[in-house]
Amino acid sequence: MTDTAANPDTTAPEPTYDTQVGNGGELHQTARDGGDVLTTQQGVPVADDQNTLKVGERGPHLLDDFHFREKIFHFDHERIPERVVHARGYGAHGTFTLNESLEDVTVAKVLTEVGVDTPMFVRFSTVAGNKGSADLARDVRGFAAKFYTPEGNWDIVGNNIPVFFIQDAIKFPDLIHAAKQEPDRGFPQAQTAHDNFWDFISLTPESMHMIMWIMSDRTIPRGFRFIEGFGVHTFRLINAEGKGTYVKFHFKPKLGLQSVLWNEAVKVNGADPDFHRRDLWNAIDQGDFPEWDLGVQLFDDDFADSFQFDVLDSTKLIPEEQIPVRIIGSFKLDRLVDNFFAETEQVAFCTQNVVPGIGFTNDPLLQGRNFSYLDTQLKRLGGPNFTHIPVNAPKIPVKNYQQDGHMAMRNPKGRVNYEPNSWGGPRESPTRGYRHFAAQETGRTAKVRSSTFADHYSQARQFFISQAEIEKKHIGDALTFELSKVIRVDIRETMVGHLRNIDEDLAKTVATGLGLTSMPPAAKAAVETRQDLPASDALSIVKNAKGSFEGRKLGILVTDGASAKTVNALVAAVKAAGAVHEIVAPKVGGAKLDDGAMLPADQKVDGGPSILYDAVAVVVSADGAKMLSKDKTAKDFVNDAFGHCKFIGYSAEAKPFLAKAGIVDEDMDDGVIALDDGSAEAFVKTCGQLRLWDRELDVDLDADAFLAPDAA
Repeated sequence: MTDTAANPDTTAPEPTYDTQVGNGGELHQTARDGGDVLTTQQGVPVADDQNTLKVGERGPHLLDDFHFREKIFHFDHERIPERVVHARGYGAHGTFTLNESLEDVTVAKVLTEVGVDTPMFVRFSTVAGNKGSADLARDVRGFAAKFYTPEGNWDIVGNNIPVFFIQDAIKFPDLIHAAKQEPDRGFPQAQTAHDNFWDFISLTPESMHMIMWIMSDRTIPRGFRFIEGFGVHTFRLINAEGKGTYVKFHFKPKLGLQSVLWNEAVKVNGADPDFHRRDLWNAIDQGDFPEWDLGVQLFDDDFADSFQFDVLDSTKLIPEEQIPVRIIGSFKLDRLVDNFFAETEQVAFCTQNVVPGIGFTNDPLLQGRNFSYLDTQLKRLGGPNFTHIPVNAPKIPVKNYQQDGHMAMRNPKGRVNYEPNSWGGPRESPTRGYRHFAAQETGRTAKVRSSTFADHYSQARQFFISQAEIEKKHIGDALTFELSKVIRVDIRETMVGHLRNIDEDLAKTVATGLGLTSMPPAAKAAVETRQDLPASDALSIVKNAKGSFEGRKLGILVTDGASAKTVNALVAAVKAAGAVHEIVAPKVGGAKLDDGAMLPADQKVDGGPSILYDAVAVVVSADGAKMLSKDKTAKDFVNDAFGHCKFIGYSAEAKPFLAKAGIVDEDMDDGVIALDDGSAEAFVKTCGQLRLWDRELDVDLDADAFLAPDAA
């Protein structure tokens, strides 16, 4: 006989399941509440482990069912690479704090428990480039945030742009294949200025809104600390009664938005291809923790039905003037990684990672991402146990019966590895588990695109007319540059035809820049471009400038004999503004100032070009000015700063040097400022404007096409 007391593993406890009959006669076998709750690998409690999510009682299964897909994927891979996109990334740990509860629209604790600190990990990235590419490629920036909530991990896998190129995920492989290196030659790397990309785009009108964004300054940001983040898709919040509210997520940087000029980006990539990484690392290392506000746009079915476009279309946004962004909390990045590979490289984000109270919509791009992201993480990280890696693991206990596979760090204890069972162990919880939004779905099965997705030009036009004049010029410059690298003239002409549906002057500007002899016909539009959409100032970087130098960097070029008083005043003013400085000198050992003090240098002048700084000051002696006047890189220091519309401060002794560099009296605009006694603070305050954009029209040859687009 078996001694069950000595072998408790063979003792069968009382079953913990009830079999119930639903209103429609369907059978449900559910756990009685009490004891451990079954969770997903992300730590999300499970409400029903017996049935997949489907349309109707006998309808097709839905991609929304992340629990089923995780469970079956894990089973498929239990017998036991650089990212395809977003390969070049950089991350840091942080903390999110909720300031305003959304308990009326969601049961998600992370969005209802005010004052609670939620650990986070955020990864920024470029999309098209490989791991070894440069930081300042013209590209979308990934902005992925993982919240380690008390109900499991929640991921917002977003970008720094609120819309996307395509409406349906089935086109994603084509988009990325077209954007990356051409397969026969293996270049160009980390750039879209080539035939394949623009051939695809010219044949994909739905991309035109996104094209306006990626040709804007948004895709050459000053740093990760100066970008917005967007969840892109329309999601749902679900409250205790099961009612759904549509939501779009926004991250807004407290330092404000900032970008660089294209000529500047090209040079930064040569001088410091790790510019963005270094900037984030240094800021956190110095205690200048970057912060973002988390905001939401909330709306209901009535708004969705009356909105000019389909809220499920990821190539569209909802202007903040129509639905204001409601700030509900903020987060700061305050801890660097201990090991880049273990954390930044191995972190795995999945759009399907949501917690109770947050759900999906039928956005066809989101639906496809929900499928794709889990699959790619399985491939990239070697198997189904990537959630065992610390950076991916929830901060709460994980309890389920998934087992084995490559690199399993934990497995169920005892004899039970299935469910339901009569031995005991975690069970699903109808009260605490994740509940999908109970949407009513009808319609035939078909591969179709909704007619409500057919307007491809109206919001593209709205974005363009929302920009400041200098931003419009930059869009025209970017389109001209990119299309100038396209060999086939017919692709160039087709793109200009699309631009005619957005803005005729923009189309003429690009045609002029490309040297087209005549204007191509406008592309055929499924829906005529709306002319009644108003400008949205929220879409402009320049119109939302904060007028502050906080978080920025001043480069101070000095020589032996420079005024210690002026240098010290600048350093003090920069510190008071919440900014930082670097000393640049002919020798990295530094310079001896006029008070006899030796000032160590952070950069040698030919290793610290002005492109690394937001503004520059030249504080030199008369002899130092003569010496620098003979050095081309020193002259480039001020010449580039002037050409990039930056503010330049100078001591009286530096004026002859500026002239030798090409900045003569008639060039001395409001952005070239003499540093007299007591003027350092005023100079740094002026630097808060970041650029003197009016100067660009005087120093850029392409300004002629911008000012006179009818020349075509």
